[in-house]
Amino acid sequence: MSSDQQPDRFQEAKSAGLVRGSDQPDIEAGLAAIKDVVRTLPLAPGVYRMLDAKGEVLYVGKAKALKNRVTNYTQLNGLTRRIQRMIAQTRAMVIVTTENERAALLLEAQLIKHYRPPFNVLLRDDKGFPHILVRADHDFPQILKHRGARRTKGRYFGPFASTVAVTQTLNALQKIFQLRSCSDGFFANRSRPCMLYQIKRCSAPCVDRISKPDYAALVEDAIAFLSGKSASVQQKLARQMERSSEAMEYEMAALYRDRLRALNHVQAGQSIGFQGMEDADIFALASKGGKVTIQAFFIRDGLHRGHKSYFPAHVAEVAEDEILAGFLMQFYQDAEPPRLVLLDRRLDDAALIADALSERAGRKVTLRKPQRGDQVQLVAQASRNAVDALDRHLAESATQVKIFAELAELFQLDSPPERIEIYDNSHIQGTNAIGAMVVAGPEGFRKNAYRKFNIKRPETAPGDDFAMMREVLERRFRRLNEEDPDRDKGQWPDLLLIDGGKGQISAVKGVLEELGIEDVALIGVSKGPDRNAGREIFHFPDGRELTLPVNNPVLFHLQRLRDEAHRFAIGTHRAKRTKSQITNPLDEVPGIGPARKKALMLHFGSARSVREATLEELLRVPGVSALVAQKVYDFYHPAG
Repeated sequence: MSSDQQPDRFQEAKSAGLVRGSDQPDIEAGLAAIKDVVRTLPLAPGVYRMLDAKGEVLYVGKAKALKNRVTNYTQLNGLTRRIQRMIAQTRAMVIVTTENERAALLLEAQLIKHYRPPFNVLLRDDKGFPHILVRADHDFPQILKHRGARRTKGRYFGPFASTVAVTQTLNALQKIFQLRSCSDGFFANRSRPCMLYQIKRCSAPCVDRISKPDYAALVEDAIAFLSGKSASVQQKLARQMERSSEAMEYEMAALYRDRLRALNHVQAGQSIGFQGMEDADIFALASKGGKVTIQAFFIRDGLHRGHKSYFPAHVAEVAEDEILAGFLMQFYQDAEPPRLVLLDRRLDDAALIADALSERAGRKVTLRKPQRGDQVQLVAQASRNAVDALDRHLAESATQVKIFAELAELFQLDSPPERIEIYDNSHIQGTNAIGAMVVAGPEGFRKNAYRKFNIKRPETAPGDDFAMMREVLERRFRRLNEEDPDRDKGQWPDLLLIDGGKGQISAVKGVLEELGIEDVALIGVSKGPDRNAGREIFHFPDGRELTLPVNNPVLFHLQRLRDEAHRFAIGTHRAKRTKSQITNPLDEVPGIGPARKKALMLHFGSARSVREATLEELLRVPGVSALVAQKVYDFYHPAG
């Protein structure tokens, strides 16, 4: 770069507001901080972090040669406005050298996931994918949905694109193979079949309606089906139906016929367009109007496990190839990569990414853009889905922008809200009380920002909705004042929606006044006459009330926000109530571990039977020592 180009770039930066006072973002100060680091950098692979004046991570990047890569940031000519903004905020850097570029790529993805920096492309929805688990730690294995660490012994199948896809597959499996889905505790305490047996969704092994070998055969067929061997399962069911019919066992023949029909129905929906493929993920990217979507198809064992659209954040002024490369590394932080990853474009770092994913998976992973055959058609199908999903997203976003502008006018806000927090409580006569916070923005619900609050203060009377709302909001905003006093982390709401009327609004208003918070808008939402949806009343802190026409789009949006908070609150309350109901009664016995409690419950079938057992009966429980048996007996039969 020539010497006369640098001042021009500085002049552009000044005109853009990037050169300011000492307490403001300043590109000259940022350049000085970077140059100070460059002097000591090696020509080695590694990862660097850009930090602002408060030590917050602005950006995480990887390099084959750290000195060369970071030096590029000191040459303003050719840098995008986005990178200039980042440099203007940079005040320090953290450098980590790695053994090779592959290790740098893996570390970069880990750090981006951990810090979620504002200048990196971010995968919004990075929750682990759901799987189907066929347990192997019970005589009559359970089949269930699973998400998270694989601590339970058994066979895992997936990933599935969504919990809906898992639920649909589980429903089909119940129809075809009739495996149990109940917990071990429920299983151990049955004396007669449950409703699932009556509707032919379970073979009732809990009450010996099926033998252990016959149930094991069903498990084997289910595993074969989930492993992509549905044709062999189909042939087996057809033979069993034919033999039963010839033996005039018409009821059994009808059972096999129904299973065969269900299997054919599932096959028809899963195998179209994926013949000849085993395990593969397919990704295609579409961009328009500054927005990007990435469409993902998942194929496992030759079966379609669903598809999903992703909308990465922080993509402005970022090249499409860079977006897709960053997305892939973040995506496979939680998902195990298959042997084959098909893309709609060639990536410069494809070999490096494949190498890193191979190391993570412990086997070879191939990344490629297909050139011929069925794989080209599959990628084209993913591309069409990406374009369609982006068009829908842009249309919805335009509608959202209009609604949020009308929302600002309706509630007299200075500008359309960027973050809305909606609060609701749930309890039954004061028990298992929880508060729930749902968060929404112009892009929709931000589910990773949802929070639940266990009502725990002794001064909060059970069933007092006003006191519960006070506790929830006070805890929320006290923590906000501590963690984000400068309000620069995007955690402060522009608008609070409270499910309730004048009483709830008064309680929340009092909390905000006590904490000295005067600039957060507050609105209460209560049902109208006869609690009819569509007749909601909106309550202002100064006592004013407002209603909207039944067909008003803003009303529909506010109802949706309120209903989501209600759904989240009810679901959280039910989960807490269920957990309290299924707490092991043996937990009250001191000095007894989980394994011994499980052994006792499985042996006796119920806590009541354990309480009534003699010492001799307790001593006969497998895995329970004489000391443990004595402890249990003494607890329920105290001396004197």
